[in-house]
Amino acid sequence: MTMKLRLALTAGALALSTAIAAAAPAASPADSDVIAKVGSAKITEAELKAAQNDIGQQFQNLSDDQQRLAVLSALIDIKALAEEAEKANMQKDPQVAAQLAFERDRTLHNAYFAKKGVDTISDKDLKDLYDKEVKTIPPQQEIHARHILVKTKEEAQKIIDQLNKGADFETLAKKESTGPSGPKGGDLGWVEKGQLVPAFEKAAFALKPGEYTKEPVQTQFGWHVIKVEGERQAPPPSFDQVKDQLRQLAMRQKYMQLVQDARKNFKVEYVDPKVKKQVDDLEKSVAAGANGAAAGDAQSAAPATPAK
Repeated sequence: MTMKLRLALTAGALALSTAIAAAAPAASPADSDVIAKVGSAKITEAELKAAQNDIGQQFQNLSDDQQRLAVLSALIDIKALAEEAEKANMQKDPQVAAQLAFERDRTLHNAYFAKKGVDTISDKDLKDLYDKEVKTIPPQQEIHARHILVKTKEEAQKIIDQLNKGADFETLAKKESTGPSGPKGGDLGWVEKGQLVPAFEKAAFALKPGEYTKEPVQTQFGWHVIKVEGERQAPPPSFDQVKDQLRQLAMRQKYMQLVQDARKNFKVEYVDPKVKKQVDDLEKSVAAGANGAAAGDAQSAAPATPAK
């Protein structure tokens, strides 16, 4: 199976494993302590912690001590019925056995990723990833805009007439604007494309620094007179602003690398013919899409042939 296809198909597994890995408590010497017994089964501190991570939110309105006892009580119920199920040999039922096998594999999967993946990502790794990703961000134009918002076109036109005679935009905004930025002289700060309503944005980004709109601009909020104070390329987000997103990206990359390395050690064989055909067809579709994109890139990069 191709790397791109596995990346798409394993997104759900990663989300599950990162959530569990993040919640997993650190081991302590007391984890082996036996808290209670249910028949022949023992409940250890480690098992109680695992249950708290899984079902503890059901009792989040309780105090810590009460929540711990509530989870322990629920765990005793689970153990009691599990013991009855063992007596009835329900573990031999194919569906039950399959579920037990899946839960075991998922637990090992999550534990491995937590130790070999999540725990290995350092702040330096995130900073290096930040420096790499920042270079790929295309420059975005920003403008420093002000506006005066009024109810009617006639009011907006009167304001433009005053500006044409030399009136100060900021002073007029404080006096006439009905918008929340009015007391600040109509100041909207630095804004990028996509942050403003379309009609406002089109008019604002058509202005040069120091210019104001010569015609009133209508939006669903009313009528605007807009002024641009300055323009610049938007600075990239700071490391602290995107640190959490970078961690998610780093975990995804780490997960895919671990999976790729692990798959090299095991041969994957699709025994069911129908499943094998579905996988083959899906891989061909992904490959065709990738080849088509590559061909398009090559064609767009090729020099144009002069007309004869």
